[in-house]
Amino acid sequence: MDPEDARAALEQRRAALLHEDRVDEQARAPVELDQESVGRLSRMDAMQVQQMARALEQRRKAERARIDAALDRLAAGEWGYCVACGDEIARPRLVHDPSVSHCIKCAS
Repeated sequence: MDPEDARAALEQRRAALLHEDRVDEQARAPVELDQESVGRLSRMDAMQVQQMARALEQRRKAERARIDAALDRLAAGEWGYCVACGDEIARPRLVHDPSVSHCIKCAS
C-alpha cells in the first residue's frame, strides 16, 4: 500500500465514521420520562440502547483520532514507520489497517 492509497482509505473511513455519528445521533439523545407512552421496561430498553450508542460513539471518536494521527504522519512523511522504535511497519499490517502506528513488536 503506497501513501496515496493509504490517504484515500483513511479519508474514506473517516468520512464513514462521521456519517455513522450523524445517523446514530438520535439514539444517543436523552430518554424522556413519559410513563403514559413508554412503560418501565420499554424505558429501560431505550436507556440501554442509548448507552450502547454512546459507547459506539466513543469507539468511533477513538478511531477518528487514530486516523487523524495517521494522516498527520502521512503529511510529515513518517507514515509506515513505528512511532516507538522507528522500524518499518510490515506492509500486510498497513494494508489491513493504515492507521496503525506501531510495528508488531512494539504493539505486543
